[in-house]
Amino acid sequence: MMEKKPLDPETWFHTKRAKACVAALNKVGFTAVYAATRDEAVKTVLDAIPQGASVGIGGSVTVRELGIHEALKARGNTVYDHWDQSLSSEERAKARNSQITADVFLSSTNAVTLKGTLINIDGSGNRVASMIFGPKTSIVVCGYNKIVADVEEGLARVRNYAAPVNYKRLGMEFDQNASDVEKAKFYAITTILAAKPGGKEKFVVVVVGEKLGY
Repeated sequence: MMEKKPLDPETWFHTKRAKACVAALNKVGFTAVYAATRDEAVKTVLDAIPQGASVGIGGSVTVRELGIHEALKARGNTVYDHWDQSLSSEERAKARNSQITADVFLSSTNAVTLKGTLINIDGSGNRVASMIFGPKTSIVVCGYNKIVADVEEGLARVRNYAAPVNYKRLGMEFDQNASDVEKAKFYAITTILAAKPGGKEKFVVVVVGEKLGY
């Protein structure tokens, strides 16, 4: 029998933090799972979504990197994805509205703390609204790079890194020297989920042992 190869120091560090995060999330009511690889993460998410379920997908680079949106469409799920470039502006607006009435809502999170708190900042609020209310099941998938120590570090991560990078992806500049009023346009809505929302039947969080998204 071959001996199991020990993890390299960096992988060991991220794995330890990810598993600690999963344990904390489970303690506050989330259904949290650790997935060592991207492939494991995709399988975990697909297994958590019934084949006949309608699925709303929030704005998430992570979900697209994993290809989950395409896998859901391929197996026949109804998918409401406002990032779909084939949709007209009217169809994209309809997809956003349909996300909050879908059976399942799938997205990522801007940050997750080692105490089991999800931190998100939105400009319009459609992502966080569907994550918290509406669909009976929410699924959040995130890479180890989004793990932070506490809420303060999480908010700083979003404001100083995730928001500027995401807006650059959208072709816009994020001016760190702008006034608070101007910055508020970029992150108008902040949500801090310290436990599973009461209206949700199930809230799955998949923490992945790889870097994903921003």
